[in-house]
Amino acid sequence: MTRSPTPQPPVADRDVDALMVFDGLCGFCSDSVRMVLKMDARGIVSFTPIQSPYGRLLCTRYGLDPDDPSTFLFIDRGRLHVESNAILALMARMQRPWRWLAYLSVVPRSWRDAAYRTIARNRYRLRGRLAACMVPDAALRARFIEAIPPDQTKRAAAGPPSCSM
Repeated sequence: MTRSPTPQPPVADRDVDALMVFDGLCGFCSDSVRMVLKMDARGIVSFTPIQSPYGRLLCTRYGLDPDDPSTFLFIDRGRLHVESNAILALMARMQRPWRWLAYLSVVPRSWRDAAYRTIARNRYRLRGRLAACMVPDAALRARFIEAIPPDQTKRAAAGPPSCSM
């Protein structure tokens, strides 16, 4: 008996790694970013708010409305992840004990995504909507990308890469 291969997430940008694209006006989402900053002692993950030029470009590229985002994006080793898979891929990049949360992948994706969507729909009720995106302190500023990187500017002009979510 042969096992069928595990479906791979769609290819995003091969040179983008450990990038979390989040709703910067969402209090719950900004709190999540602060939590990841504390958990990520090695400083692997970078962040871009959906409201930034780079965040808007990435959302548009992958079919997410930057003015009404339904999920955050996590690009991991050139692979795009959304909804609960984005959380699991993000946790897999953390150190122990946080990385153990990635084992929740044994829970059927339909269940995980249903729970994710419920929280996403209610995120503004949970922690409110902010008037402006969070501003990281100077020590963390280098981990936040708002401007479109030069290599991405060329790709933006060429159009979106082929990708199915």
